[in-house]
Amino acid sequence: MDGDRPFHSPTLGPLSFSQVVDEIVGMMDADPKAEYQLVVGTDSQTYHNVAEYVTAIVVHRVGKGGRYFWRRSREKRPHSLRERIWREAWLSYEVAQMLIEALREREVLGFHLEIHVDVGRAGRTRELVEEVVGMIIGIGLPVRTKPEAYAASTVADKHT
Repeated sequence: MDGDRPFHSPTLGPLSFSQVVDEIVGMMDADPKAEYQLVVGTDSQTYHNVAEYVTAIVVHRVGKGGRYFWRRSREKRPHSLRERIWREAWLSYEVAQMLIEALREREVLGFHLEIHVDVGRAGRTRELVEEVVGMIIGIGLPVRTKPEAYAASTVADKHT
C-alpha cells in the first residue's frame, strides 16, 4: 500500500493520507448524529504506454452533502481491459483498507464503507462484472457497479 502519494481536495489542495483522515474525522466529529457513508472508487485512462489511475474517497453525510479526496498514480499500460479493471478494483481496495485501519486506530465507528467499481452490465466491461464484484464481496466489503458507482464513474473520472 502506498500512503506516500498525495491526495487532493478541491477546497484544501494537496493533503497527506493522514491529513485526509483528519478531515474525515473532523467532519464526523462536527455532526456525530449524522449517518456517514465512505465510498472508495477508482477510474483510469490510458495514454500510449501509460495508464493513469485516479482513486477517490467520498465522504457522504447522508442528506447533508459530502466531500471528496482523490489521488493519481501512473503505471505501465496494462495488456488488457480486464487487467486494467482489476487494477482499478485493487487500488480501491488498498485505499479502503488504509482508511478502515486509520479510522479503527482513532476508534471512529458509525460509518458504512463500500467500494465502487467502474464496470456495468452494458458496454465493454459487462463480462467482468461478476468476477470483480465477487472479489470485492469475497474480501468482505460491499460493492456497487454502474450506474450506482458514482465514486468511480463520476468523481474519480472527473480527474482522469
